[in-house]
Amino acid sequence: MDRSVEWQVDPTLDRITALMDLLGSPQHSYPVVHIAGTNGKTTTARMIEALLAARNLRVGRYTSPHLVTMRERISIDGTPLDERRFVEVYRDIEPYLKMIDDQVGRLSFFETLTAMAYAAFADAPVDVAVVETGMGGSWDATNVVDGTVTVITPISLDHVQHLGSNVETIAAEKAGIIKPKATAVLAQQELSVAEVLIRKVAETGAVVAREGLEFGVLGREVAVGGQLLRLKGLKETYEEVFLPLYGAHQAGNAACALAAVEALSAGGDPLDEELVREAFAAVKSPGRLEVVRRGPTVLVDVAHNPAGMQASVETLSESFDFQRLIGVFAAMADKDVRTLLDLLEPVLAGIVVTRNSSPRTMDLDELRSLAEEVFGAERVYAEPRMDEAIDRAIGLADEGGELGGSGVLITGSVVTAGDARLLLRAEDY
Repeated sequence: MDRSVEWQVDPTLDRITALMDLLGSPQHSYPVVHIAGTNGKTTTARMIEALLAARNLRVGRYTSPHLVTMRERISIDGTPLDERRFVEVYRDIEPYLKMIDDQVGRLSFFETLTAMAYAAFADAPVDVAVVETGMGGSWDATNVVDGTVTVITPISLDHVQHLGSNVETIAAEKAGIIKPKATAVLAQQELSVAEVLIRKVAETGAVVAREGLEFGVLGREVAVGGQLLRLKGLKETYEEVFLPLYGAHQAGNAACALAAVEALSAGGDPLDEELVREAFAAVKSPGRLEVVRRGPTVLVDVAHNPAGMQASVETLSESFDFQRLIGVFAAMADKDVRTLLDLLEPVLAGIVVTRNSSPRTMDLDELRSLAEEVFGAERVYAEPRMDEAIDRAIGLADEGGELGGSGVLITGSVVTAGDARLLLRAEDY
């Protein structure tokens, strides 16, 4: 796929709209749950998919970025397209790509993948598509759909060079996926963000469902392997829902997913309570404080912005009882790396800084210098290769001698998490 790299952004819908027209508008052949926000989008998409699949619906899921293989991004019936089908879908749309390149402008990597997803879902065909935006909202390539339900997950600062330098500007951009006649499911937000979103709802005439008002988490208890939830949906209260994911933020994601599926459901009946329990109990979200090894416990986490890292740090304290935790950290150079390190410092006994496989990864010497400012030189170690960094961290964790109380946290970037999962042979996508 000879296309520009994903992080080069030219904000317009002109190219993807022209391509969809040539393809016969496949994105309009199924209802869509469209998801935007800063953190929690992929997990919420997976939860919505699980609830819909439990109702015997065929579901297409489009998420980004991927952890290990690009094929993860386009999933049907909970399974990424296999290699053969992935190539077939690309070949099907390839003749039209050059036409758009020549007539409108060169299609990007993300625009091409988005078109592939919409075409694959139409061809399957799916009953519902669950679509995550790539970055923004209004000009995001996915926004050629009219979502029956739109979900806005928590919004915070990230991608400021593309989306804006404050949360209100970012919220206005992400609110662009809210369409007339849709139901807008809104996660809890900062007040200024909530005001921006509500204005967009009023402008479009969408129906609003707000976490903490129309739906939400009524109760949660830490449980072995996750948490036990009491969820208020739009139509019913669901008791004793086990979620095999950690943290208050994941409970919020579950509430949003439940409300979205209730809003999508025809008629006024609530979802079957046992179906809801079965669906949530089976949810997986690779790379989200995911335990990939025991002895010592090794966790992989995709946190790469301050809000995401804050949620992960709070969850570590709530759900795990580490006496000694060693970090493995690699981040993109354009992120707020200093703040990420500041957030990690109180919970880590030491940190091994390294590089991930992205060309955007921060220079190791620069990262080490930053880490030493935060942790002190005696708590910082540097390894140029991820595999060596993981081995070093496991050795440092074992040095503590605390039986069952030592662990390793690998974090800082989605790419870091993906590299680690590949090296540690975690298989689920």
